Amino acid sequence: MNEKTPHIPVLLHEVLDCFEAMPKEGVFIDCTLGYGGHSEAILKKFPDIRLIGIDQDPEAIAFASKRLARFAERFEARRGRFSDLLPQLLNLPVCGILADFGVSSLQLDKKERGFSFLSENLDMRMNPEGELNAYDVVNTYPQHELERIFREFGEERAWRKAAKAIVDARAKKPIESGIELSEILGRVIPKRGKNNPATALFQAIRIEVNDELGEIVRLLDALEAQPPRGAVVGLITFHSLEDRLVKQRFKAWSTSCICPPEAFRCTCGNDHALGRALSRKPFVASADEVRENPRSRSAKLRCFQFFGEMS
Repeated sequence: MNEKTPHIPVLLHEVLDCFEAMPKEGVFIDCTLGYGGHSEAILKKFPDIRLIGIDQDPEAIAFASKRLARFAERFEARRGRFSDLLPQLLNLPVCGILADFGVSSLQLDKKERGFSFLSENLDMRMNPEGELNAYDVVNTYPQHELERIFREFGEERAWRKAAKAIVDARAKKPIESGIELSEILGRVIPKRGKNNPATALFQAIRIEVNDELGEIVRLLDALEAQPPRGAVVGLITFHSLEDRLVKQRFKAWSTSCICPPEAFRCTCGNDHALGRALSRKPFVASADEVRENPRSRSAKLRCFQFFGEMS
């Protein structure tokens, strides 16, 4: 492939190690195909699996399909939200499921996609045809809703100041670009370290635009409702709220006894575990990877294997 690959897949070695435990035949589902980096490595390492890649972004689908053309007999791309498509695929002999919940480097770096502090627009949609965009959030959400987003999704201590700064600024004129928004927020958010002070707030707006936490919950709900027997699930998060959702669900799935803590003895049968977590702690990027790809520094990979033989 002659085009320069625009995205470095995070935790690639750790992802491959995670899926060593899965059945070596069957269907692998990459819920966040992106630019095909993880999928390419999976297809190379496990020659007897078929892989279905899901993504909302038509540009990502086109790029990954070209990149993975040599695997055409074993690869299929499907466009859409993984929360919609995954439940339809769980009746297949699924051996592995991967989701990388981070926004891709190409989406971040392409200023016209409106994710960046340097963007001349405000968009942030992973699906370019999505109804809600960042311009709508910034210019139409009432102050209390902006406060909620910044408090819950950005975990920003100055959430009130940030929301008020936006409301005051847009009263004079609409906020039309990432450049403008970054400047407005930079006046009220103290700078901490090397990152742009508006980093967490831009991330919070992006999470709202794409309903990213809702997508994770719906993915976990689908797996809980229809556990793919024997399959390994690897989920990469970049935010404490995302990681908490995954950690808590994997813990619940690993719990055999569901009797209340005050119960004198177990009466539930002690057989409710769906599987086991493959490590106690999440995998994180090595120092070498962080140096090569600074965006990997907040990535965490958690892996879980469902009990049973693959059907």
